Amino acid sequence: VQLQASGGGLVQAGGSLRLSCGASGRAFSTYTMGWFRQAPGKEREFVAAISGSGGRTNYADSAKARFTISRDNAQKLVYLQMISLKAEDTAVYYCAADRDYMRLASRSDEYDYWGQGTQVTVSS
Repeated sequence: VQLQASGGGLVQAGGSLRLSCGASGRAFSTYTMGWFRQAPGKEREFVAAISGSGGRTNYADSAKARFTISRDNAQKLVYLQMISLKAEDTAVYYCAADRDYMRLASRSDEYDYWGQGTQVTVSS
């Protein structure tokens, strides 16, 4: 599976962005998809995950109520809708795929494939 994240950019605090991640390869719906982020000088951290069918989701506390993960299996896309963005959301955002489509993992070492990352910068 190859993943390509896009949709990052510069936005003012309080604004919104939608990140997209496109996947190549077969059986996209058999993967749990996740979003992680890494700010300068910090470790990569979990943001959200969605099961293969899209029926279950998992969010980091920092993402609850402001971020929404979704997927379109027919188009092999996963999205991260972000609203009410804060300066502390500034990071490189990565999408990832886990071959365990039920797990909703939050640890980066549980994911098998990674995209290249897209920069999100929130100005205060």
